[in-house]
Amino acid sequence: MGDGTDPVLVEHHDLGGGAAAAVLRLNRPASLNAIDWDTVRALDRVITDADDDPTVRVLLVTGEGRAFSSGGDLQSYLTLQRDAEAFPRFVADLHHTFGRLRRIGAPVIALINGVTAAGGLELVLNCDFALIARSARIGDAHLNFGQMGGGGVLTLLPRAIGRARASELLFTGRFLDADDAVAWGLASRVVDDDELLNVGLELARGIASKSSLAIATAKEVLGTVWARNDSVDDGLAYERERNAEYCLTAYDAREGLLAFAEKRAPRFEGR
Repeated sequence: MGDGTDPVLVEHHDLGGGAAAAVLRLNRPASLNAIDWDTVRALDRVITDADDDPTVRVLLVTGEGRAFSSGGDLQSYLTLQRDAEAFPRFVADLHHTFGRLRRIGAPVIALINGVTAAGGLELVLNCDFALIARSARIGDAHLNFGQMGGGGVLTLLPRAIGRARASELLFTGRFLDADDAVAWGLASRVVDDDELLNVGLELARGIASKSSLAIATAKEVLGTVWARNDSVDDGLAYERERNAEYCLTAYDAREGLLAFAEKRAPRFEGR
């Protein structure tokens, strides 16, 4: 359990075959894992460590206690929002750190374990997909406290769930239960609370059995086309280009074909 000393805790879980999952756990349970500048900096450091470790094949992001994250630390905003230089820097740092989750090669899975709002929702939106605990609730809620989304929700939420549903969630400040979060596209499945980490790790084991290079390349293409909001023709052209580069040059592409032909398990090397 977190003690509030380190704003982000990291634990590694063996996935077999020399692969590991890094579980990044927001650790300010007394404040419902509110995100302050120290949390953003700590998250950036642990993302760097995970990205530099070739054994880490999947990142799982969750929260300590009864919240995933309640969003920005409104108490600190009383001072921060009076500083015309510091506040924009804080938001820029948050954009940079959250955005790294979209850009690193390893898949990132959000494990939504409890209350999730505002900056917590923005953190989820920067993960590749999410599992949600049955008891969890998720919404935006910036406007409930006279705030305006600035950490990515106004850009990423409509891309994830459509403009109309995003507008409803933003303007009403309502929270969705787990089933509605899946129905609206904010999470891929509902999981019993006590099974959330186990299900995440089981998914991570399946991911770790694949070529890390193929996964990183597929993630980069998917994310680039989605972020650029490409036309179908432009998206297909980029996909075709990256597909040819990978299939014609990657050891793992050839190894996968040989393993299929020889009726054996592939031995991927991530190159």
